[in-house]
Amino acid sequence: MAYEQRFMKIAAAQAELNNELHEGGPFGCVIVKDGKIVGKGHNQVLFQHDPTAHGEIVTIRQACETLDTYDLTGCELYTSAYPCPMCLGAIMWANIKTVYYGNAPADATKIGFRDDFMYDFIKGGQRDSAVLNLEQHDRDITQPSFVRFAQDANAQLY
Repeated sequence: MAYEQRFMKIAAAQAELNNELHEGGPFGCVIVKDGKIVGKGHNQVLFQHDPTAHGEIVTIRQACETLDTYDLTGCELYTSAYPCPMCLGAIMWANIKTVYYGNAPADATKIGFRDDFMYDFIKGGQRDSAVLNLEQHDRDITQPSFVRFAQDANAQLY
């Protein structure tokens, strides 16, 4: 597996499509397995009324449906911009090990997107309550389901 510009051109075309459709920001994505596109999409946050409908998420969902799996091991992801923290997490959960991106985080900042505060929050130990108040409570109430899962021979990690 090596970088192929033709796939980045398709991701860029998906991003450009949103300049016409206005379904979300100018972000496009393609997922490739064995040289074939298994998913492509663009940001649809506005269209779907869903803050998680980023280009990478939309494309991951499509690739999973195409391949009938939640595990995208062996796939490569081409995206028009460096993935936000949510998308990075989804990419890692999907077991995609190679990501090629076009625009850098600073490029997204220049056009008004605000991912930096999330990166800063993570780097800062998730302790900025102006960004998010994150508190742990009642572990004893939530722990039994974890214990039962660990004991269940049929339980599967995803």
